Amino acid sequence: MSLSIKTPLLESLPLGQLNGTRVWMKMEAAQPSGSFKIRGIGFACQQHFEKGARRFISSSGGNAGLAVAYAGRQLGVPVIVVVPETTSERARHLLQLEGAEIIIHGKMWSEANELALSLLTEQDAFLHPFDDPLFWQGHASMIDEVVAEGIRPDAVILSVGGGGLLAGVDEGLRRHGLDHVPIYAAETQGMSSCHAALKAGKPVEVTALTGVATSLGARQICQRAFDIAQKRLVVPVVVTDREAVNACLTFLEDHRVLVEPACGAALAPLYGKKLNLENEKNVLVIVCGGSTATVDSLNGFNG
Repeated sequence: MSLSIKTPLLESLPLGQLNGTRVWMKMEAAQPSGSFKIRGIGFACQQHFEKGARRFISSSGGNAGLAVAYAGRQLGVPVIVVVPETTSERARHLLQLEGAEIIIHGKMWSEANELALSLLTEQDAFLHPFDDPLFWQGHASMIDEVVAEGIRPDAVILSVGGGGLLAGVDEGLRRHGLDHVPIYAAETQGMSSCHAALKAGKPVEVTALTGVATSLGARQICQRAFDIAQKRLVVPVVVTDREAVNACLTFLEDHRVLVEPACGAALAPLYGKKLNLENEKNVLVIVCGGSTATVDSLNGFNG
């Protein structure tokens, strides 16, 4: 069985009218783990399980860790998630709900990741938050579903952190002969590792990650994401934290769905009419999700 579900593809009349085109939303926030991550991570966990893995280890307190925990519960495999001290109480609670063992270690993800790797035995599988070809293969299925519903997008807008979603969407587009379709890669100002890489001509480490969109907090995009930008048009789009949060709140009013600021980064260019899309017939935006967002946290943002 697939651990992810086929998510709705909905047209957004508010966003379409704002941007003079048709805007289609792939509603990955409806996935059982709360985000698109379960597509790739669920696929990878099944592959590892079939090859004999009997424990899953991850180092993410966000959407990736929640996807691993959900996959482990569904497959009957114990899960350890190592998280840094900065991981929110809500994220820890959600991981516990899924039955994962949580280890808190270090002030940054890199320190938690180092400990997670040290725990590995021959019977374990390690699930990286974003840099794994199995993930990209799984994430690509969202584009299969879009095309199966008769929509061949002329442009795709998505959020980018480490680049796993970008890599999966690219793979899905290429499966269907959509190599020419531009991808708008949205980030917040304090989490702009994709913009930094494209400006530098290679993946580079962002010295400091700041801001509200913590799920985008990868110091450096994966090599695969950078390589994609050398083969197809990838347009970096940087928004402010306030724009991302406001996009989440307006999206909640428009579509009755709560998403996190990392997802708001992809919605903000549409709400702010930052992109010239009037010549594109069908625009696809990946509503990637986010389980740890709350209405109170969005309304309480002061940045």
